[in-house]
Amino acid sequence: MAPDEPVAESHEHHHRDAAEILEGAPAGTGKPGDATTEQLMANAIGGWRGLVDSSLPGAVFLIVYVIDGNVLATAVWSAVAAGALIAVLRLVRRESLQQVVSGFIGIAFCAWLATRTGKAEDFYLPGLLFSIGYAIVLATSCLVGHPLLGYGVGAATGDISGWRAVPEQRRAYTLATWFFVAVFGVRLAVQLPLYFAGAVGALGVAKLAMGWPLLALAAYFSYRVIRKARADAPASSQEPHR
Repeated sequence: MAPDEPVAESHEHHHRDAAEILEGAPAGTGKPGDATTEQLMANAIGGWRGLVDSSLPGAVFLIVYVIDGNVLATAVWSAVAAGALIAVLRLVRRESLQQVVSGFIGIAFCAWLATRTGKAEDFYLPGLLFSIGYAIVLATSCLVGHPLLGYGVGAATGDISGWRAVPEQRRAYTLATWFFVAVFGVRLAVQLPLYFAGAVGALGVAKLAMGWPLLALAAYFSYRVIRKARADAPASSQEPHR
């Protein structure tokens, strides 16, 4: 496999890297600096199909809710139908049954919660709670010196903790993990006030606008930081971590 490109690349290369992240990349050999970094970033946001699959039910809920005069039941069942359609398409694509089931259960639970409380904004409550949980867990991992993204890349490369022996990589994984903390933090700062205000339309728009675009941006910058650190200071050239 060819070595990584220098950090100072052309504008065209930057666009190509972003495309690789979103479309996916070869699994690589597991050696520091190879394509496993790109693959992990691609998996983090699920590729274009994953982005569409995760966004469609929420978009359907919002559109139907607004068009149908804020009728909750119609919007909920439309979102569930969209989730069911996605589940069928995933089965046709022969994706893992776990992905199919977990994706549909997530939509079904959001719909059940909204109908249970009678509040349309509660359709988005599970997502907000997950954002809170992710932000807390990821931030805590950075504060205690064990950034979770490092272990994720380490697991993908077959050396789950070797990066901890390399200061450059430790800093890179910490910074990359903070990128994702920032994504969840910005989402919560914007969406929680809308939720408490019951502004369903604005909340739905914010949910879509701050969904995969922010996640893709965080994945891209994480990829750049991690790739440079792994190329400049590969774990294999350092003393084993103790």
